[in-house]
Amino acid sequence: MKTPFAIVFAADGCEETEALATVDILRRGGVDVCVMSISETSDVTGGHGIRFQADSLWDAAAVAAADLLVVPGGMGGMQRLRADGRVLDALRAAIAASRRVAAICAGPCVPARAGILAGRRATCYPGMEGELAAAGAIPDDSGVPVVIDGPVVTSKGPGTVFDFGIALVEALCGAETADTVAAGMLLR
Repeated sequence: MKTPFAIVFAADGCEETEALATVDILRRGGVDVCVMSISETSDVTGGHGIRFQADSLWDAAAVAAADLLVVPGGMGGMQRLRADGRVLDALRAAIAASRRVAAICAGPCVPARAGILAGRRATCYPGMEGELAAAGAIPDDSGVPVVIDGPVVTSKGPGTVFDFGIALVEALCGAETADTVAAGMLLR
C-alpha cells in the first residue's frame, strides 16, 4: 500500500499550533508530510512570533501528487494563502482529482475563495461563518469540532486541532491507525 502524502501550506502569520500539531499527528499516523512555504524562503514566522522552517518552497509537482492539502488558520497566514493563485488552483485541482482538502480555523476561507465549499457543510473559527456562506458553503452549526463533507475536512480552531489531525489520519490511514495514534497521544 502506498504511503499517503500530505502538504501543509505555510505562510507568515499562520496559526502555529494548527500547522505544526497537524504535521505531528499526521506523521505519527505514518503519513509522509511536507510543510511547504508559499514565500521565497523556507523561514516562516507564525502569527504568535514562533519561527519554524518549512520542508520546501513551492513545488508544483509535489502539490499535484499530494493526497491531502492542508490549510492552517491564523488571519495573516490565511490572507496570504487566500491571495496566492497557486494555492487556490491547487485546491481546485485536488477536488477535481478526488483528492482531499482540509482547513482549520480561518483556513476554510481559502477553499471558500477557491470555490470548492459551495454546497458543502463546513465549519470555521466562530464569527467567520459569513465568509463561508457568501461562498455558497453551508456553515455547520452543530457544534462538532470537525466537519467532513466528501473530500473536504474543516475544523474550528487551535483547540480542535487534535480532533482535526486524528480525523485526517483516519481519512488517509483508516480508523485503526487513527485510534492507535489517538491512544498514544492520550486523546482517547
